[in-house]
Amino acid sequence: MPDRIGPAELRALDRAHVWHPYGPMPGRQEPLVVESASGVRLRLAQPAHGQLELVDGMSSWWSAVHGYNHPVLNDAARGQLDRMSHVMFGGLTHEPAVRLATRLVKITPEPLQHVFLADSGSVSVEVAVKMCLQYWRSAGRPAKRRLLTWRGGYHGDTWQPMSVCDPEGGMHELWSGSLPRQVFADAPPDGFDAAPDDAYVRHLRELVAAHADELAAVIVEPVVQGAGGMRFHSPTYLRVLREACDEHDVLLVFDEIATGFGRTGQLFAAGHAGVSPDVMCVGKALTGGYLTLAATLCTSRVAEGISSGDVPVLAHGPTFMGNPLASAVACASVDLLLGQDWELEVKRIGAGLRRGLAEAAGVPGVRDVRVLGAIGVVQLDHEVDMAAATRAAVREGVWLRPFRDLVYTMPPYVTGDDDVARICRAVCAAAKEG
Repeated sequence: MPDRIGPAELRALDRAHVWHPYGPMPGRQEPLVVESASGVRLRLAQPAHGQLELVDGMSSWWSAVHGYNHPVLNDAARGQLDRMSHVMFGGLTHEPAVRLATRLVKITPEPLQHVFLADSGSVSVEVAVKMCLQYWRSAGRPAKRRLLTWRGGYHGDTWQPMSVCDPEGGMHELWSGSLPRQVFADAPPDGFDAAPDDAYVRHLRELVAAHADELAAVIVEPVVQGAGGMRFHSPTYLRVLREACDEHDVLLVFDEIATGFGRTGQLFAAGHAGVSPDVMCVGKALTGGYLTLAATLCTSRVAEGISSGDVPVLAHGPTFMGNPLASAVACASVDLLLGQDWELEVKRIGAGLRRGLAEAAGVPGVRDVRVLGAIGVVQLDHEVDMAAATRAAVREGVWLRPFRDLVYTMPPYVTGDDDVARICRAVCAAAKEG
């Protein structure tokens, strides 16, 4: 095979051999070929709808918060490559992983003291569930093995995470008869700034109380439900869950894979509620979109409970756990984020999204327009025509990835005001076409 493959041949080979996410094989839609990326722009191998470069409105599924080809992250990767790209984590350790774990403990809510490094966000949720189940088994209460969550959530595509995704209408409904049967509360009422719904508060409290003897944990996405519907809810419900879990001896897990590292306007979404979970999952933006890496953090109570059981180890150990290359880039990414006024940048982007998306409220077929932090969402009253909406966005010079009834954006934090405005024009165009 030649060193470089032309765009036409590349697409043909892609169609023949490559299975893309959430798609059939072979694919029915022809993907755009990205040749390179820098800053907030993706450069295409061939023009698409008159555009050779696209502003990335998705941060590569919410991970590339610093944009692409960043010199600080490039230097971190090159420097680590010169030392070692990987070494097994069983029986060995190394500076990048230790530095990363220490940083994560420092910046996450104080009770979280221990870090398990995982390969991906979904795996970090698997680890979180395993921690909770093993904690109660070690405590002599193996009947506490179910999970409670609320509808409208999404936690990943592996087995236990699928079991706490929305069981009706979600992408994992296909597996509903095979997955573990969990306990589902109603979806939290819409509106980050909405007054708490007293009836819903009672619903949460009563459900935790009724199932306390069989619940290992409650697991939710705090403040923002991501791939399940891009819905925002009041932080009050997180405080209610914390109180109910404490009252009934149930662990609380926050899935901050999408919300962590500033996306909602707080470094972690738990900060909006002023509460701390017993277990927290982080990922996506952890490495700035460079390499796959996630982490599951837990309190000393959880770690010591597992370690004092009949099986005094957490029985999980990915081959690439604590990968030095990914850990080094993650350290650089976290330092890069915290070394700047990220809060100001997120507020600036949020203000630009509010201005630019306001016009979408008057588009026929638009049901809602909402913004939180650096997240902008236009919700339609019908399922989006993804092909038509994507074409409309590309014609505006922007890459978006609509789904279900949503056209949304999560721009990199380095996106300038002109590009934020351009993204908004693309979202509005996609909403009109979709």
